[in-house]
Amino acid sequence: MIKKPIIGITMGDPAGIGPEVIVKAFHQARLHEFCQPVVIGDAKTIEGMVKLLKLQLAVKAAQEIKKDFIYHNTINVIDLKNIEEGQIKFGFPCKAAGKAVVDYIKKAVELAQNKIVDAITTAPINKEVMNASGFPYRGHTELLAELTGAKDFGMMLASGPLRVILVTTHLALKDVPRHINKDRVYKTILLANKAMKYFKIPNPRIGLAALNPHAGEGKLFGTEEWDEIMPAVIKARGDGIDVTDPSPADTLFYKATFGHYDVIVAMYHDQGLIPFKALASGEGVNYTAGLPVVRTSPDHGTAFDIAGKGKADESSFRAAIFECIDIINNRDRFENNHKNPLKKMTSVILANQEDE
Repeated sequence: MIKKPIIGITMGDPAGIGPEVIVKAFHQARLHEFCQPVVIGDAKTIEGMVKLLKLQLAVKAAQEIKKDFIYHNTINVIDLKNIEEGQIKFGFPCKAAGKAVVDYIKKAVELAQNKIVDAITTAPINKEVMNASGFPYRGHTELLAELTGAKDFGMMLASGPLRVILVTTHLALKDVPRHINKDRVYKTILLANKAMKYFKIPNPRIGLAALNPHAGEGKLFGTEEWDEIMPAVIKARGDGIDVTDPSPADTLFYKATFGHYDVIVAMYHDQGLIPFKALASGEGVNYTAGLPVVRTSPDHGTAFDIAGKGKADESSFRAAIFECIDIINNRDRFENNHKNPLKKMTSVILANQEDE
């Protein structure tokens, strides 16, 4: 019997739509057939959401992951008990929620580092609330990187054949140009190239977006393409990576819809996310490239305006869990073959013999 991966699912902001999309995903996705999902959060909040949605799901609270967990029609919750009853209401951000989400993330990372869970899928958090609670991080990505000790990491969005990774993430637009440098662009290209191995694409075609319109039009408006981006491209090509010259983003995304590229490297947040979300049809997934643990999340936020109303669409969250499972399996195959080339060669020989 193939061992099903254990996925640690952080509850996200308890005042947002995290609890709702989690409960709906458990109810509709038949997750237990492909993994052993365990929520890290607050059991009473999950129980309250099950009742609100009137679903036939049991909630089992525990302090640790146990071998006797029942997964069919059951939501197992590692209950941190860090929310007082009545302290948090759906749709109303508060500092208590900001602290709670950090506790969930820290616990998930601890479980992943100790090999108790195989990967992490995170429900959405609110950056403003987290910062107001005394945790000065720009988002999930930066907090996870610090907790895992990752030096080079990147935010990648994926939906079917469309994938985008960002050179810079949560920055004011006026600050973006000074953060576009050779080293950062080069490292992001490397992250994109390696991440594609985990998507079963061994030799990816990487489309690289320019910073300026029309790629600077021969330095008529902007020189970053010549001074910072192109040197990174040349270095990456020296490593054998298939990456384009810095090209206008509108052209890249148009071509990507026809399968010209396996992944696009975008220079800043909205350059990559606006076209991605327009094309992803509500099922986009965020994958954090470069972490020592696998982490995915939906591509949406806490949506306080609809929290607790039963209106949240769980499609992106469900996709995030299944993408997480695929990445784990693909990563393990790739790394096992990479560490043991003889094993890979044997597999190829056997496959060829079967074809004959």
